[in-house]
Amino acid sequence: MMLLNIDRLSIAAAAQGAGASPVIDDTSLKIAEGEAIGIAGESGCGKSTLLLAMMGLVKDGLRRINGKVSFAGASLLDQNDSELEALRGGKLAMVPQNAGTALNPSMRIQDHINEALRLHTRFSAAERKWQTVELLRQVRIPDPERLAKRYPHQLSGGQLQRVAIAMALAGQPQVLLLDEPTSGLDVTTQQHIIELLSEIRSQRTMTVVCVSHDLSVLAQLCGKLAVMYAGRIVEFGETDKVLAEPSHPYVKALVEAVPRLSGVSLPQPIDGSPPGLSERRAGCSFLPRCTHGDPGCAESHPPLQRLRAGHFVACRYPMLTAAPKIFSPLPVIARLTAKEPVLQLENVTVSYSREIFPKWLARRQPSQPAISDLNLELMQGEILSLVGESGSGKSTVLRAISGVWPLSDGKIVCGGAANEMERRRVIQLIFQNPDSSLNPRHNVAEIIAQPLRLYFGMNDPDVRASTTDRLAEVGIGPNYLTRYPAELSGGERQRVAIARALAARPSILLCDEITSALDVSVQASILHLIRDLSRSQGVAVLFVTHNIAAAAALAHRIAVLHQGKLIEIGTTAEICNLPRTPYTKELVRVARASSF
Repeated sequence: MMLLNIDRLSIAAAAQGAGASPVIDDTSLKIAEGEAIGIAGESGCGKSTLLLAMMGLVKDGLRRINGKVSFAGASLLDQNDSELEALRGGKLAMVPQNAGTALNPSMRIQDHINEALRLHTRFSAAERKWQTVELLRQVRIPDPERLAKRYPHQLSGGQLQRVAIAMALAGQPQVLLLDEPTSGLDVTTQQHIIELLSEIRSQRTMTVVCVSHDLSVLAQLCGKLAVMYAGRIVEFGETDKVLAEPSHPYVKALVEAVPRLSGVSLPQPIDGSPPGLSERRAGCSFLPRCTHGDPGCAESHPPLQRLRAGHFVACRYPMLTAAPKIFSPLPVIARLTAKEPVLQLENVTVSYSREIFPKWLARRQPSQPAISDLNLELMQGEILSLVGESGSGKSTVLRAISGVWPLSDGKIVCGGAANEMERRRVIQLIFQNPDSSLNPRHNVAEIIAQPLRLYFGMNDPDVRASTTDRLAEVGIGPNYLTRYPAELSGGERQRVAIARALAARPSILLCDEITSALDVSVQASILHLIRDLSRSQGVAVLFVTHNIAAAAALAHRIAVLHQGKLIEIGTTAEICNLPRTPYTKELVRVARASSF
């Protein structure tokens, strides 16, 4: 039975002229009951907009200009609010990308789930209380009775994602829509979420549609894969065959951009950038970035046509060969020649105890240090990666170095900083979530201009020129200068945050999971950018990531944190090929197992 049917759907910006490109451009997709469909593509390709349309939702600032989306024969985009409310959260449920921002910080976990049960089921108050605990148990929350009484800020990222899944399951949906369900999670937590979703889908016979930039997640979770580019599906088929034998040049390039456990090579980004909404092309949108197109490709959009049984591609010259090797050889990372560290951590201990409590209470209930007795050195031009599970203390280390959180013990020595203002300039922290680090009232030009005026006292003409240069370094064109964060995709917002940090011309760059929300091609370009900065400008980089493959491709050394302690540190080859501790061995094993 066909459950979801997208028929020639086109969605465009409400303020766009007739000559602009739609966000969703004449796209069709049929999803049968019980299927698991993955949707992949670069940031801004329209995959999240398509997912929201399956909930009968078109975001503010967008409008449907053609086509329809049907659920069980009913047109979702033509229903009124009351009709949609009867479906959303019940037969149609969604798990958002950032579970932390989707939950009310003033409500306990049990109240979130109880509200979902009250709205979408007929359980009594007593039954809802029991069902709340049962749902938390189904998503493998430890000690669900106790955790249900906590607030969202008291849970880890992985636990928040499980709570969001439990809320979505409360109405026993027929269709579960997932928007980047594992984004920002460490490899072991990510693997647990994938296994959980696969198990739930099997038990409940649900239809699952999953949007993700992580091809390895889609390879494990989804039986079929649709790859989007510039608002259109360019390839569709069984997931394993699409990834093993990509037929569209764009999909082939995406596969080549996936990092693997190598240590000597970086994944290859796709040259150029996707077309903006103001760019309308009569022919193939990928042509400017394609390596084997011809003038005929500029005449008209190639339709999605059958290449072989169950496999469709929108290309005049589909590639019929298997995917090539993942990496093109790159020079081995040069040996560092710096003799003095630019950053030293000596016996650093960080605790989250608060001094507002009486001292006698602190003595009775001592807090567990988030970081304990940490010793670390970072050399000029070195890239040192910190890896570990959520809660291991990786982000705490960065906050301590940047001065965001005070030390409980030990000291941090930063070379080259004569005063506090200079220290703030030379040490730049890039946060994991750009949504909370970019001012929503400032456009991109204003965001990048702030460090230029603060640290260098630039006048307006110099600021404009430098702002454009910094954006170009992260692959963003000048047409983005007047946009606001809400008008950017998640990947674009992260690139703006990186450009803002680079505007201060730092000598130490602290990167807190900066590639976790990026699609594979942008991730590859950011990895190349960081490597080039360390080589050409001698910038020292402390790179926090849960993606061990990305760390292996980028870093000179890898340090492993576990429960606030440094348990292993060594060269990339030593950590990836000869891990010594059981914890590190498990991290590497999971990373290899999740690779497609």
